[in-house]
Amino acid sequence: MKTFVNWCRENRYLNSTIKIRELKEDERPIRSLNDIQIKKLLTAAEPCPSIKMRIILALGTGLRRGDIKALKVSDLDFVKNCITTMSRKTGKGMGSRPVPAEVMAELKKGLNGSNSEQKKLFSDNFSHKRWIRICEDAGLPDLKFHDLRKTFGSVLAQKGVSTAITQRLLEHSSSTLTNRIYTNVDPVLRQSVNQLPIEQWLRK
Repeated sequence: MKTFVNWCRENRYLNSTIKIRELKEDERPIRSLNDIQIKKLLTAAEPCPSIKMRIILALGTGLRRGDIKALKVSDLDFVKNCITTMSRKTGKGMGSRPVPAEVMAELKKGLNGSNSEQKKLFSDNFSHKRWIRICEDAGLPDLKFHDLRKTFGSVLAQKGVSTAITQRLLEHSSSTLTNRIYTNVDPVLRQSVNQLPIEQWLRK
C-alpha cells in the first residue's frame, strides 16, 4: 500500500499535502498451549502414532508441518541428538538443529518397527480429519497445527531463552516477527506482577 501511495504522489495523482495515517493492527492474542493442554493433546493422539510423533516434533523443534513431512531418516543423527532441516517456506537450512534427547528417543522408538529401507521419516500423509478428531478429544477444537510452533517459541521465551536464540531456531528473518506473532509471554508477565509486594503495602 505504501508503495502504491508513493507512486501516486510521484505521478501527481495524489496531492502531496494530504496526510495518510496508518491504522495499527489489533494485536491478536498468541495461541500457545500450557502443560496440561499439551498432555491432553498427546494422550488424545495415542491411537495415531504418526500424528503424535508430528506433534512431539513440532513442540520439540518448532518446525512447520510441511518441513516435518519432508524429513528423511538420513536427516536424523541419534548420536549428536540433532537433525538436518530445510525450510520449504524460506529455503533456509540448518545442518545440525539441536533436538531434545527425549524427542530423539521417541523418533528412534517409532523407527524400530518400520521398514529398514524407509527413506522418508513419515510414509503417510497428514490426516486433517484425524487431527480435528484428536483436537476435539483433547478439548481443543479450534487448535491449528501451527499453534504448536507458536507454543515452542512461547515456552522458550517463558523459560528465559533470548529472542535471538528463539529467532534462530524458528528461522525468522526478524526478531519483531518472533516477538509479535510467535511468542506468548503472558505467563511471564503474570509471574512478574505477582512478585510485587502488594499485600505488604496494604498491610496496616
